Amino acid sequence: MNLLTGATGLVGAHLLAQLILNKEQTRALFRTEAKRQQALTVIFKYDISEKDLSEHVEWFECDILNIPKLEIAFENITHVYHCAGFISNSPSDYKMMRKVNIEGTGNMVNLSIDFKIEKFCHVSSIAAVGKPLVGEEVTEETPMGEDQKPSAYEISKYGAEMEVWRASQEGLEVVIVNPGIILGDGFYDSGSGNLLAKLKKGLKFYPPKITGFVGVYDVSKLMLQLMKSSIVNERFILVSENLSFKQVASCFATLYDTPKPKTKLKPWMLYLVWFFEVLRSFLTSYKRQLTLEVIPSLFEDSLYSSEKIKQLLHFQFESLEEYSQKIYKRS
Repeated sequence: MNLLTGATGLVGAHLLAQLILNKEQTRALFRTEAKRQQALTVIFKYDISEKDLSEHVEWFECDILNIPKLEIAFENITHVYHCAGFISNSPSDYKMMRKVNIEGTGNMVNLSIDFKIEKFCHVSSIAAVGKPLVGEEVTEETPMGEDQKPSAYEISKYGAEMEVWRASQEGLEVVIVNPGIILGDGFYDSGSGNLLAKLKKGLKFYPPKITGFVGVYDVSKLMLQLMKSSIVNERFILVSENLSFKQVASCFATLYDTPKPKTKLKPWMLYLVWFFEVLRSFLTSYKRQLTLEVIPSLFEDSLYSSEKIKQLLHFQFESLEEYSQKIYKRS
C-alpha cells in the first residue's frame, strides 16, 4: 500500500488521481475536511467514480508533525509519496515553515526507516538547487553558491532535502523531484495556485524574469514512473520549459479573454511595496509577503535543464500551450 502526504494539495490531489487510475491502494493523509473536499473536486475531473475512490483510497486524518498518529498511518505501507509542505514568503511564517518542511520531512523518513519502507519519493523544488551562472542552465549537479542569499522557503526546502539524503545514507531508497513553478487546476489559494488565480484574472504588471514552469499532470506522472523504476538515490529537475512571466501571463490572458500584461515591474516599485508592507505589518496584523531577499530574484533569469529525466525515462513534457488548455477546460 502507498502512503501519500499532502493529498489535499496541488501535486498530491493530482497524484492521488493517477494512483486510483492505476488501481493502487493508497492511504491519503489530510488535515481538514474542507481541504479533502477540495481535493475530491480535482480527483473526480479524472472521470473517477465514487466506487473507484472507495475501493482504492483510505483517507486518514493526520498531521506530519504528529508522530504517534503517523506511526498508525505507516502500518502496512510499502511506498511513500511525500508531497506535504508549507509554502510562504512571509517572514512571520519562517519558524512554522522550518518545522513543517524540515522537521516534518525528518519524521517521515525516520518512520520510513523504522517501518522498512521499500521506496520514498520526496517532492522538493527548484528552490533547493543551486543558482546558475549568467546564461547557463541549472542541472541537478549545480552546487549552492557561497554568495547565495536564500529565502526562508529555499532554506526550508534545502533542509528537507538534507533529511531525505541523510535517510538514504541509513538505507532508505529515495528519489527526489525538484519541480519548477507548477501550474494545474484545482487549488488557487496558495503557492503557485495563487499565481494561477491571478493569471486567470489577467496581470497588469509582470516581473522581467525567465524561470522554469511545468504542468502538474507531468509532475504526477513522473513521480509514478520513478517509483516504478529501479532508479534510487537520485534527484531530478522537472521543468517543461524556461519561460518569461510575460509569456505565461499572455498565454492565459488569451485563454480567459483578459488583458495581456503591459507594464514591466521595476525594482523601485517592489522596494516601495516592501516598505509599505513593513509599515502596515507594524501597525496591523497584516502578514507581509514580500522580503528584501526575494526582490532581486524577480529580476534575475534562472534557466533549468530537465535532460537527466528526459533521457532516463524517455519522457516528453507537455508544453505551456498543452497544459494551459487542460487547466482551462477543467476550470
